[in-house]
Amino acid sequence: MINRLRILIPVFALVAGVVSAQDAKSVLQKASSAMGNANSIEYSGKGQAGLIGQSFTPTVDWPMVNVTTYTRTIDYASHSSKEEMTRVEQTPRPKGGGAPFTGEQKQVNMVSGQYAWNQAGNAAQPALAAADERQLQIWLTPHGFIKGAMENNATAKNGKGGTDVTFMSGKYKVVGTINSQGMVTKVDTWTPNPVLGDMLLETMYSDYKDFSGVKFPTHIVQNQGGHPVLDLTVTDVKTNVANAALTAPDAVKNAKAPPVVAASQKLADGVWFVGGGSHNSVIIEYPAFIAVVEAPLSEERSLAVIAEAKKLVPNKPIKYLINTHHHWDHSSGVRTYVAEGATVITSEMNKAYYEKDWKAPRTLDPDMLAKSPKKATFITVKDSYSLTDGGRTLDLHLTQGDMHNAGILFGYMPKEKILIEADDFTPPAPGASLIPTNMNFGNILLDNVQRLKLDVQTIAPLHGRVVPYSEFPKALGKG
Repeated sequence: MINRLRILIPVFALVAGVVSAQDAKSVLQKASSAMGNANSIEYSGKGQAGLIGQSFTPTVDWPMVNVTTYTRTIDYASHSSKEEMTRVEQTPRPKGGGAPFTGEQKQVNMVSGQYAWNQAGNAAQPALAAADERQLQIWLTPHGFIKGAMENNATAKNGKGGTDVTFMSGKYKVVGTINSQGMVTKVDTWTPNPVLGDMLLETMYSDYKDFSGVKFPTHIVQNQGGHPVLDLTVTDVKTNVANAALTAPDAVKNAKAPPVVAASQKLADGVWFVGGGSHNSVIIEYPAFIAVVEAPLSEERSLAVIAEAKKLVPNKPIKYLINTHHHWDHSSGVRTYVAEGATVITSEMNKAYYEKDWKAPRTLDPDMLAKSPKKATFITVKDSYSLTDGGRTLDLHLTQGDMHNAGILFGYMPKEKILIEADDFTPPAPGASLIPTNMNFGNILLDNVQRLKLDVQTIAPLHGRVVPYSEFPKALGKG
């Protein structure tokens, strides 16, 4: 009897797998019939969109801004999509927002096959890194999910809200729920993120209505990493749209990813400003070690800065990485320094956030720390902290009353009279003026500098160019 069971169990498992695939085909065919077939689709509406990775504190949701117009056009046969969105600044501005903007901000995002680009007027701006996720977003739409599942050998099983259908799109697992009426109610996938690891991307669909024979949800909610990024009320849907298919322009097809450049500029003996991109870092030499301020954007950026540090200061270890705040554009390269053996100095509110999120699986795009795990060590800052050794001092201070991030730190080197700060003051181009929102942030930073009676001669901003301190109050209208 025992021997028979040993034979029957794998046979049963095999039959169950075959039945699962057959069930998926039947479920998908019924759903396609119920929702109506569309070779292309265009849906429009309005709602809110999230400023991703830009929360005021690590434990709250990302800020949401109003979306006054939203239109997305998808051609399923050519795997192309165009997303147009107009965002409007809320008043008062939500705390923790990313790059500030005033009035309307329009953005047009496109993808066709393996090519992605953003459209600014008539100019196509390649967005090579966005291609995979934008392609994936096509399969996350209701009709796209049905088509993607049919193309990719989906399987099915009973779920809580109906039938759960699963398929693989390249390295991405896609799981959707189809209810008893044949409507797609939810689609989940996971994408790689330098802070959160394999990050859950979930999209919920509800309130289906009939639009000229095609059923489409009038409420769409999308979350990333457990935080809302889109809450859309759909007001119009068109199917089989003329000229929906997109072809990438030659400028996009021929584009190559720009090299990561870490260009150093000496500010004082043993102190270098490292630019070469949208975000900057500062390298500081101590008698026996190196400290680096800020690890923005990516592991690739961090590796470039680390290489520059070792070139400028050979034979000394990078012992400390100072992280000004937890926003993703400023923290996405921190793990690289942990892999390098550095201790992370950051606001006390960030330690638990990093420890929790860094435990997440990183199977989709493993970084150096995932490949060679080690425990992160932290020094946390409540109000102030001094990194002092051999006559070199970097004082770190909490920016009290900051509207951008509750735990944001700035650095001050008293001997060199250098202020190192992120986001609160981005020096404008010569002759240009600060936008109003950035002026508000700058005024708070200025208040903190004056409160601490700091004698500053140079500002090394973590966005923008190095400027004399005199340009700071002048840009705020106080010079």
